Amino acid sequence: MGKVYAERIHGRTNAKIGLLNIGEEKTKGNDLTTKTYELLEKMPINFIGNVEGREIAKGDVDVVVCDGFVGNAILKFGEGLAMMILSTLKSEMGLVRRKGKEYKEMQEAFKRFRKKVDYSEYGGAQLLGTNGICVISHGSSSAKAIANAIRVAAEFVQHDVNKHIAEQLKDIAPESPSS
Repeated sequence: MGKVYAERIHGRTNAKIGLLNIGEEKTKGNDLTTKTYELLEKMPINFIGNVEGREIAKGDVDVVVCDGFVGNAILKFGEGLAMMILSTLKSEMGLVRRKGKEYKEMQEAFKRFRKKVDYSEYGGAQLLGTNGICVISHGSSSAKAIANAIRVAAEFVQHDVNKHIAEQLKDIAPESPSS
């Protein structure tokens, strides 16, 4: 599902799929991660193995597989870290001389950075594997975040993400008979 999302929404080809773990070695982790590793390496995807948390922000992996609890904790940590960095940069920029070309260039760079790390730009997290479209947003989401969540949902429809996920799943796991 993550592979299809990376391809259809982010335009990745041969998306790199990693399993979040405490080390890169195949044998690292708890029972859930070691069993998941075994399943992922058999899949027709570009599974690059275990990845540690630091690889997420570096861009070494396109899709990070983890359970929902861990994923939510990582997202919230990342948001808090981004807010702290933005706050620190804003404070430091206040100490810089406010005239000249360099200051304007710094302001523009700061705006681009803020746009990249501001969660409201993304609207929320997409819940894949549902028979429909589900974007999970913060309870404290601003109007901008909600508008972006709607935009993301529309992109799902435009790119037929659910249809492509279903097609990929049929290829690797045919439906079991109904009971």
